[in-house]
Amino acid sequence: MSARRLWQLIARAWPFIRPMLRHLIAFMAISAVSAIFMVAIWAVAGDLLANKVLVGERLQPLQAVVLGVGEEYVTTGATDEEPLSGEERRIVRDRLLIWFGIGGLVLLGGLASLPYYEAWIRHNINQSLRVAMVERAEHLSLKYHSHARVGDAVFRVYQDSAMIVNLLQEALIGPFTALFWTLLALVLLYLLSPTIALACILVGVPMVWLTAMFTPRIRRRARENRLANSDLTSRLQESFAAIKVVKANRAEARILDRFHHDSHRALDAAFHLRLDIVLLAAAAMTLGGAVAIGAEYVLAGWVIEERETYRGAAVAAMIGFAVWNLGAFRYAREQVEEGIGNSFWLIRIWCMTQDLFIGLERAFFLLDLEPDIVDGEDPRPFPTPLRGVACREVHFSYELPAHVTDSARDGTSPALTGPSPTNPTPTNGGDRLPVLRGVDLVARAGTVTAIVGATGSGKSTLMSMILRLYDPERGAVAFNDTDIRDLRVDDIRASTAIALQKNVLFAGTVADNIGYAAEGKTMADVEAAAKVACAHEFIGEMENGYQTELGERGGKLSTGQRQRLSIARAIVRDTPILILDEPTASLDALTERELLGNLAEWGKDRVVFLITHRLSTIRDADQIAFLEDGRIFETGTHDELMTRPNGRYRSFVQAETVGLEAAG
Repeated sequence: MSARRLWQLIARAWPFIRPMLRHLIAFMAISAVSAIFMVAIWAVAGDLLANKVLVGERLQPLQAVVLGVGEEYVTTGATDEEPLSGEERRIVRDRLLIWFGIGGLVLLGGLASLPYYEAWIRHNINQSLRVAMVERAEHLSLKYHSHARVGDAVFRVYQDSAMIVNLLQEALIGPFTALFWTLLALVLLYLLSPTIALACILVGVPMVWLTAMFTPRIRRRARENRLANSDLTSRLQESFAAIKVVKANRAEARILDRFHHDSHRALDAAFHLRLDIVLLAAAAMTLGGAVAIGAEYVLAGWVIEERETYRGAAVAAMIGFAVWNLGAFRYAREQVEEGIGNSFWLIRIWCMTQDLFIGLERAFFLLDLEPDIVDGEDPRPFPTPLRGVACREVHFSYELPAHVTDSARDGTSPALTGPSPTNPTPTNGGDRLPVLRGVDLVARAGTVTAIVGATGSGKSTLMSMILRLYDPERGAVAFNDTDIRDLRVDDIRASTAIALQKNVLFAGTVADNIGYAAEGKTMADVEAAAKVACAHEFIGEMENGYQTELGERGGKLSTGQRQRLSIARAIVRDTPILILDEPTASLDALTERELLGNLAEWGKDRVVFLITHRLSTIRDADQIAFLEDGRIFETGTHDELMTRPNGRYRSFVQAETVGLEAAG
């Protein structure tokens, strides 16, 4: 990852940081002022404790004023002046303790709130990025979602997005704070001894060299760590989503073995990343420790000699560091440790920044994906009233990726599993699977059109075209005479309801599930939809009726009940187009007949599509379109199509009938 790419990522994060900029500036200003204040207070307090209370040296003028003692405590500068008496030292100690108590209260009430202020700033920024990522993911087409792993998206949104918070701490606030304290320590050391300050600066040269040598390795480890944890999250999501299949096939041991393998891989990746960071830190600490020990030895000699400090006289009015004494020794030693310690801190920040930018790049990868289903430049209003839906020479095929690589899943190179920032439409040379090959179909308002065909013939894909979940590669789908690509996507989906074969329900009440995504619908509308879907009766038998709480994914209901609730959810939206995917697959014959009758009455002025294999459902349709190998070969009513001696639909019905009789 080049320096240019790092700056690009920082610039990419700026829109999410900008709303909190004034709070960031306020936080950093308060922190800087507080730091300077604390340095000054600590220097004065250190001198008072070490040189005045312990040794008995007389006070500097300003120290006497602060402690509220008389002139007899103040130094005259004479070489033979008497030290403070035991009583005077106790008074200085007691007054100093009082100031410590006051300072502690100030810190408790003021500085202690700074971490909470910082956390509030950071989490607001993270919240903005997460919302933006989820919003973008929702608008990506099924072309992306059909290949992308759900667990990877979850890891990007939950974990990788948090790197923008660490960006503030590790790449902005952290370096600013570390550099500030390091420079301040060097300035203070320079006032006492330029030689010691220069030694601390020179030790930074090999530290920088070591860091440069370790950086490519740490970046590689950081990438491997995030990929491994993303795969682990995906494994968890896939395992729990398929828990019924796992149990039914007694595959618990196999799933556990896979999880064990992925978990160990993630653990090893995290360990290797941290091991490299520790090795770099240990090498830097060895160099810094050698300088600290050498500096302490030299400083101790100067104290014994009572050597003059370099610029100590400049602050002699406040602290007695004009010559090397116990207080000056301790203060200089602390500054050496502070400077070298902050150097270690900067190295750690640099290492964490490598992982940070890898994660941030993964987060922005999701944001940088451009939806391929978008509104045109000047979208037209949805045609009303809707007279019909027409498919004209519709061609479509799925891309089959040749393979999946780590870099693709990482999102830093053209992805084989979906688009990338530099490659919005994946073109990796993978084979394409033709699904629709010139489909022509017209469905009029007030009719029920059944789409019939073998599994894999393209039925669901054709219905996805009507919802504009995909766009045709050639040909067009039109409402009345308007190509749906000239309409707003929101208008199309607001005017089209679908009940999927997979009955997805949510934890919540029955009423909430039926009214899901149907804004402004009353309880009467919910009940009316349930009656059309033949669900009102069994809902009334439930403990709390429409207010009965359902388990996750509607686990408390039978498959047929879940299916009817899904149909009611589609009906309550009252849209001019209704698509039902295998609507009666789990219903008994009596309920199926009642439901189809209700739908025929309800859909008198609507376009209704049925995707089904059940012959009892097909027979009552106004129009049957037989789809095979991506083409519609026959259309007509059941009776019309059955009169064709060698018709494909007739052969299909006969094969289905034989299969049912054999099964019976």
